[in-house]
Amino acid sequence: MLKKLLKAPSIDWQKKYQLKQKRVTHPSLNYFYQQLLPDADTPIEEIEFLALDFETTGLNPAKDEIVTIGAVPFTLDRIKLSQCKHWLVKPRRPLKESSIIVHGITHTDIMDAPDLNEFLDEILHLMAGKVIVVHYYPIERQFLDQALKKRIKEGIEFPVVDTMNIEERVLLQQSGGILNLMNSFKKKPSVRLGNTRERYGLPLYPLHDALLDALATAELLQAQIANHYARTQAISDFWI
Repeated sequence: MLKKLLKAPSIDWQKKYQLKQKRVTHPSLNYFYQQLLPDADTPIEEIEFLALDFETTGLNPAKDEIVTIGAVPFTLDRIKLSQCKHWLVKPRRPLKESSIIVHGITHTDIMDAPDLNEFLDEILHLMAGKVIVVHYYPIERQFLDQALKKRIKEGIEFPVVDTMNIEERVLLQQSGGILNLMNSFKKKPSVRLGNTRERYGLPLYPLHDALLDALATAELLQAQIANHYARTQAISDFWI
C-alpha cells in the first residue's frame, strides 16, 4: 500500500481561509470561508467531499467560460446521489464550434440558461466546508476563480484532491521511480478519466457530461484510496 503522495509541502489552508474570510466582501464568499475546512490531520475516511466537473467553451480560464457544472457530494463510503446538482450556464462569450464537438452543448441549449450569478450563492454554499475533488485541477479551480472575478470582482481559492494527480503518482511508484520511468520504452499509461477508471474495473460513462464526470471522479477517488492508501491517512497527504 502506498503511504504518501510525493508532492510539495501542503499549503496551510485553514490559515488561508481565516485570512480570506476577513478580506472578502461578497456575503456568500464570506460564508464559504467561514465554514472552515477539516484539520489537515483529519483522516481521509472522515472527510466530506464534493466532486466538481465543468464543461467550458475552451481551455483558457482568462478568456473562456463555464457552460455546465456537475457537483456530487460524497464520502469514501457513500455517494449522495439525492444531493447531486447540475447547472447549465449561459456563457458571456459565444460557444466555439470546437467545444460544441467535445461536450455537445449547443447555442440552443444555452439560449435560456441563467448566468452563473443567478446560482452562485447555491454553489458556494454547497462547496462550503467540503474538500473539492476533481480530475485535473487547473480547470475547476482556475475557471471558478476567473468566473467570480468577472462577476463579483473577487476570486476564490480552495484546496482540491486531484484524482489525475493521484494516479500519476501511483503509476510513478508502481514503475519503480522516476529513473525507471524515464528509461522505460513502454508507452506511459493514460491518466484520462475514462482510461484511469478502466484500470480499477469501474464502468465507462459517457464523457464530457459534467454531472456524469463528477460522479465518475467521485467513484474513482473511492477506488484509488481503497486500492493504494490507508483510510486513516491525513487529508493533507492528498490535497493540493
